[in-house]
Amino acid sequence: MKEEQKIIAFKGFDENFKCRGFQYELGKTYTIDGEVVVCKNGFHSCSNPFDVLDYYDIASRFAVVELGGDLKTHSADSKIASSEITIKAELKLSAFISKCISWLQEQCKDKFEIGNNAQIGSSGEYAQIGSSGEYAQIGSSGYNAKIGSSGYNAQIGSSGNNAQIGSSGYNAKIGSSGYNAQIGSSGYNAQIGSSGNNAKIGSSGYNAQIGSSGNNAQIGSSGNNAKIGSSGEYAQIGSSGNNAKIGSSGEYAKIGSSGYNAQIGSSGNNAQIGSSGEYAKIGSSGNNAQINASGKRSVIAIAGINAKAKGGANCVIALTRWSNTENRYRITVAYVGENGIKEDTWYKLNDIGEFVEV
Repeated sequence: MKEEQKIIAFKGFDENFKCRGFQYELGKTYTIDGEVVVCKNGFHSCSNPFDVLDYYDIASRFAVVELGGDLKTHSADSKIASSEITIKAELKLSAFISKCISWLQEQCKDKFEIGNNAQIGSSGEYAQIGSSGEYAQIGSSGYNAKIGSSGYNAQIGSSGNNAQIGSSGYNAKIGSSGYNAQIGSSGYNAQIGSSGNNAKIGSSGYNAQIGSSGNNAQIGSSGNNAKIGSSGEYAQIGSSGNNAKIGSSGEYAKIGSSGYNAQIGSSGNNAQIGSSGEYAKIGSSGNNAQINASGKRSVIAIAGINAKAKGGANCVIALTRWSNTENRYRITVAYVGENGIKEDTWYKLNDIGEFVEV
């Protein structure tokens, strides 16, 4: 009897470990009835972990899954619909990035340049480029390039759209100007820059420096001491490492940090900022900001008007309003735990500058 085919793939979930409203649990196997049809019926996952980021942003939860039963593939990417799925293990962001890089290196293994100081250039589309030596210099201008490097001090540049770039060596310098770039780095001291729209950038190494100027960027970092900057609109930025420094100047930014000692600044309007680590310092100059600092002893300062904020124990909150009678801005400061200001409660300013619950 022929043994049933099993495939290992990767799947994304929301913060509650749900996908499209269906609740999953680690270690469980699920089956579905009816004909399996991609994007319509079945359990969906991707054999290429990078492709998961087209369906779930980098702040989502991820898992390794095993697929069985009836299997159908997607013509546009590596998406697979299956009648059976087993949730094998959850992947933290750092582990997920490592899987992305390993997948790229496996794809490029037959085209790997092994020696140090390799110089590799490609102008054709669908290039697959790999390097395991140190001080590699890799450049690609064609669309849909797949580039993987495991050596230290790599310099990687891509100008084509839809590039997938992965680096696991220390001190990598990665630049991409094409749209829809997917970039992952697990080595320390990475420097990553992207100017194309819709970039997805993930870094798990310490001391990462990440910059993005394109709109709709999704940036995630789990290493300590990250420095992240974004100037495009609708940026989504997440950091779980300590001592993160995050800046955003585009409008509608969504920024989240769970590490200690975060320093977060935003100048665009309609920013949404959340921090759960202690000693966070958060500043916003755009209007309509929403800032939540649930960590102890944090400082929130908002120079824009129509803002709301809430803080954890011993948090300081400064909010700004415009006074029509005085024709000037006025700032009111409150201290959580004093004068009736409560923890984890949203506040705004009323017309006379008093803190009131939202």
